Amino acid sequence: MSNKKEILTEELLEELLSKPKIDCFADNEILHHMSLNEYLNTLLKEKSLEKKDVIHNTNLNETHAYQIFSGDRNASRDKILQIAFAMKLSLKECNRLLHCAGVSSLYCKNRRDAIIIYCLDSGRSVDDTNDELYRFDEDTL
Repeated sequence: MSNKKEILTEELLEELLSKPKIDCFADNEILHHMSLNEYLNTLLKEKSLEKKDVIHNTNLNETHAYQIFSGDRNASRDKILQIAFAMKLSLKECNRLLHCAGVSSLYCKNRRDAIIIYCLDSGRSVDDTNDELYRFDEDTL
């Protein structure tokens, strides 16, 4: 991930619609889809985090977590969310991580997702978030 300012979706749409041919737009480097492990490693570097510390805070099986970070194993949406909490990601970073994993973003009109968003924004841990989900009779991470 470069240090370039992220382009807004509206700006990207405007650029797309202004092109005479799709070819002029489709090769745009902005559209490069970063893999899950690429983005995880970028976040580790950007946030100066140690992989072992993040993995410890996810409450995931250590071997499984290392396989997710290396790209050797796919992860469910909940496992990705556990990683997002362990890395203390913003909602925007979390949704990008979910996108890189090929799963749905957090959606505030979904009750469970709303609880997760609130906990993520509040800097809660995986355990604290699971407590809140349980309290509202929602599936825990």
